[in-house]
Amino acid sequence: MKINRLLFVFFVTFLAVLLAACSSGEKEDAHSAMNHSGTEEMEHMEHSSSGELPEGLKKAETPTFETGSKAILQTDHMKGMNGAEATIAGVFDTTVYAISYTPTTGGERVENHKWIVQEEIKDASGEPYQEGAKVEVEADHMEGMKGSEATIDSAEQTTVYMINYTSTDGEQVKNHKWVTESELSATD
Repeated sequence: MKINRLLFVFFVTFLAVLLAACSSGEKEDAHSAMNHSGTEEMEHMEHSSSGELPEGLKKAETPTFETGSKAILQTDHMKGMNGAEATIAGVFDTTVYAISYTPTTGGERVENHKWIVQEEIKDASGEPYQEGAKVEVEADHMEGMKGSEATIDSAEQTTVYMINYTSTDGEQVKNHKWVTESELSATD
């Protein structure tokens, strides 16, 4: 009788462990299948970068904010950006794009990601791409971005900034790419 009871306890314990393992696996699968836009997109962004610039990117001649100056971020690309003080790490004149793409790592399509620059498009032409054009992305700002096929949502010839900042929730970010001039304001 003790052996049967012991086997029963073992069986119930085994079943409980098995069900718990199955349950946590389902949670992971559900998480990996979530939409990568909005907050989820922010979690997969590479907030900092090495500062390595794409080949052919040209320094801005007369930017509103000079390298080394301070500005206030007026954008919410990522949690903790809006209202944070930034130090300008680099200033460039280029065409900037908002894109939509499906990550090479799988998952839901990312809509209206801001920003990549002309020089981060594989085999970029000399002319800016028009809305609706299909391009291959060289930028690796987010997991699964590099090598993806993207659709251009918008294009603008402008000055872009690489910045260093401390987010409003305390995260140190170095060489973040990119913010546009319209997403910055003077520090007063």
